[in-house]
Order: sequence, then C-alpha cells, then structure tokens
Amino acid sequence: IESSEHLEDVQNAIALYENLQVALPQRRIGLLHGKMSADEKDDVMHRYSAHELDVLVATTVVEVGVNVPNATFMMIYDADRFGLSTLHQLRGRVGRSDFQSYCVLIASPKTETGIERMQIMTQTTDGFELSEKDLEMRGPGDFFGVKQSGLPDFLVGNLVEDYRMLEVARDEAAQLMQSGVFFTNEFERLRTFIEDKVLYQSFD
Repeated sequence: IESSEHLEDVQNAIALYENLQVALPQRRIGLLHGKMSADEKDDVMHRYSAHELDVLVATTVVEVGVNVPNATFMMIYDADRFGLSTLHQLRGRVGRSDFQSYCVLIASPKTETGIERMQIMTQTTDGFELSEKDLEMRGPGDFFGVKQSGLPDFLVGNLVEDYRMLEVARDEAAQLMQSGVFFTNEFERLRTFIEDKVLYQSFD
C-alpha cells in the first residue's frame, strides 16, 4: 500500500468499483490503488489511456504522475477528508486537453475547517494560493506531526514553497524510525549530528 494511502481507502475503492460494475454493466470499469503491483498499475493506466476503459476508480495513487488527456470528468468522494494540496493535485488529473472538463467534490464536512476547505477549492485553481491556505489551516506544527507555536527556522527551504518536499522528508524520517534502521551503525553519524543539534526529541 502506498505510504500516503490507508487500507480503508483501498477497501472503499474496491467496494465502489464492484458497485459500479453492477450499476453500469454496459461500461468498462477499471480499478487502480496502491496495493496493486507496478505492472498491474501500468496495465490499467495503459488501458485507460487507450480508451479501453470508460471509468477508472482510483485512490490517491493517481495524485501525481498521471497524464491522460482524454480524462474530462472526475468525482472525488469524501473530499473533505483530504488537504487542499491533495485535492488540487487530484483535480489536475482532468482538464489536460482542449475538452471542457469537470471535477466534482462530494463531501459532507462536519467541521468549520472542512467547510472552509471545500469553499476554497471552489474559489481558486491557483496551486500556490492553495498551498498557502493549506499551510495556514494546518499550521507548521501539525505539518511536522508535532503541535508547536511559531514558524520553525530552516537553513534551507521555504515552508510554503517547499512543503511537498518537506512532507517527503518527514515521511522518510518516520519510516527510518519505525523500521528500526535509524538505530543501526549505518546511521550513527546522523544520530550524533541530530543529538548535537538538539533535534532528537522532535522524533519522540
């Protein structure tokens, strides 16, 4: 399963795929999620790009790296569960040709933040503006998985402009910690460096 993808999302996608097969027997429906092998995913995307599929049910595995110009309509279920940056990336999978395209957000937000997020998505398509709004709503502390006040200091990088890269770095660091690899001799120098910089407690 993709690191950014939960088992529940895969199960929901499979359930929707099976329901659509029953409801739309005349349509060719495909399924794409992070639990599939690379070859399986490539095969599905090839068939979709070649017009051999009419409908593609997918998890957020399609968020980046997918270019299908003939895709003109997207429905995002439970859209209020996703951050603005993810919604923007998903929305960018359609409208990549001269054909009129649509992205429908299906949501039932229960919080003011969820409602605000949906409103923002209907007001702008500017990726940078959405990134700023996303950061404002989540806050830098929540971004790093630790509640804190004020903006952290960086020697390199900009929290707004480079947050996608920082997310990847955060996830890689978490994976190192969870796997136990971080505590092997291979990373002894890195551990020492972090301890010297008084950052080690940030990983607790």
